[in-house]
Amino acid sequence: MSQKISTQWKIVTSLALSFLLMGCGEDPQEKMLKQAVAIESNDECHLCGMIIANFPGPKGEAFQKGHDDVMKFCSTRDLFSYLLQPENQRQVRQVFVHDMSKTPWQKPEDQYFIDAKEAWFVIGSSQTGAMGQTLASFSTKEDALAFSKKFGGKLYQFDEITIDIL
Repeated sequence: MSQKISTQWKIVTSLALSFLLMGCGEDPQEKMLKQAVAIESNDECHLCGMIIANFPGPKGEAFQKGHDDVMKFCSTRDLFSYLLQPENQRQVRQVFVHDMSKTPWQKPEDQYFIDAKEAWFVIGSSQTGAMGQTLASFSTKEDALAFSKKFGGKLYQFDEITIDIL
């Protein structure tokens, strides 16, 4: 009887160790979530090189897998232009945009960054950003609808946005 319990104990212990070791091959940095960072007065857009703080409208930030550096964008249009390039689509780990229901259009405030993958976007409004037409970003569908009624445009979620829509 004790030999049977000993054998069962070895099997359970072996399985538990196997599961623990399976997680050891993953990079702990990849599991850690990043947070949006402040846009400084001299930060340049990762895509076009323009000074980000010089322009109105929502901005964007992204973190790539395996990198700690943040990529900052002068507009949500530039952000999506970068994200939708085939070589970048699978490299991006986290993406942030301003919640424009909480911050002024002319000078978005950095404490109002939200997860872009959960945001609602209005494309085709009369409001412009650094590169002219831009994607207005909101944390709720209701806020995006209200903006759309006032300034025009159509609502999209993150995964619905394609290069053709831009």
